[in-house]
Amino acid sequence: MSFFGSMLTLLTTLMHLYVFGRAYTLPMFRRPSYRRALIITGAALWLIFFLGRAYGGDRYGFLMVALEMAGMHWMAGVFLIAIGMLIGDLACGFGFLFRKAAGRIRTGGLMFGLALILLAHVQGLRPPVIETHEVSVKDLPARLDGTTIAMMADMHVGELMVGPRWLNARVAQVQALRPDMIVLAGDLFERSSDPAEMTPVMRQMSAPLGVWAVRGNHDTVRPNRRDATGEILAGAGIRILSNEWVNPADGLTLAGIDDLTSSRRRAGEGEANLDRALADRPANPTILLSHTPWLTDRAAAAGVALMLSGHTHNGQIWPFKYLVRARYPFITGRYEMDGMTLIVTRGTGTWGPRMRLWAPGEITLITLRSDTPGR
Repeated sequence: MSFFGSMLTLLTTLMHLYVFGRAYTLPMFRRPSYRRALIITGAALWLIFFLGRAYGGDRYGFLMVALEMAGMHWMAGVFLIAIGMLIGDLACGFGFLFRKAAGRIRTGGLMFGLALILLAHVQGLRPPVIETHEVSVKDLPARLDGTTIAMMADMHVGELMVGPRWLNARVAQVQALRPDMIVLAGDLFERSSDPAEMTPVMRQMSAPLGVWAVRGNHDTVRPNRRDATGEILAGAGIRILSNEWVNPADGLTLAGIDDLTSSRRRAGEGEANLDRALADRPANPTILLSHTPWLTDRAAAAGVALMLSGHTHNGQIWPFKYLVRARYPFITGRYEMDGMTLIVTRGTGTWGPRMRLWAPGEITLITLRSDTPGR
């Protein structure tokens, strides 16, 4: 298990101990039989989570995929219950205030956490919303004024309940916008995705200025692992930009960089890839696709006009975004810096649990505006 996986397991275990330890003291569980049932339930749920983390995945077949997804859903669930119970603890001063009502207050916190779980499932199953932005681009030719770009990222197709049917609906949603260009900003397909199923769906995606993609950390090519994303996009005629640039239209350059969360594990590689992606490009306004919203200062200094990113999911489940923001300060929405606009999408799909809480999935539609006088 990776360091990230080990820390995730440790934190989830601590949340289990907190939630079931607090629940054990609630008035509703005073009967010995209820307390035994509570202990058995807590142990079973923790075991499902642990086995899903340790042995889940497509390499072990559908049952283990289902076990992994059950564990991920419970991980999100125990997180939300812990938030609800912590609010209850804070409201009663951890039992030192309102002692007679402390049990009821903590029970209310438990109910609030359960309500959050239900709401997160409802929001996670909803179609992504359309977020729109108008971006003024310096030196954009007047003939390109009004050019529209549709962006999707973090689809994570191949996760349980995110399959061909879901993807077909997203492609239809994008095509209905009739964009001039479509960009896919990484974390597109999980390794469990079947190219035979997904490629025909992706072939339906088209735009006058092309469909372009970059890899995310889930799309990164690794030794002895299938490159499902590469197979699907190649079969659909969609080009992956790997530390390179193209001119989709006269007077407009589009550059793409390999995922920075993977390349920056090796000192200097992410910076070198960015320099390579932007090297020797023509003196056109440049749009940069980067799955992770890092190296923004370096991109702005290199003259990038618009940077498009994803990866953060805006935390996906509130209030997890406050933890994500510690590592990714540009977490969602639009930012202006040194003449460059950065737009970070919340992502189109979900990773892990099919849950979102106050961070709805999105498809982003950007309209380019020329700053040429009298456009």
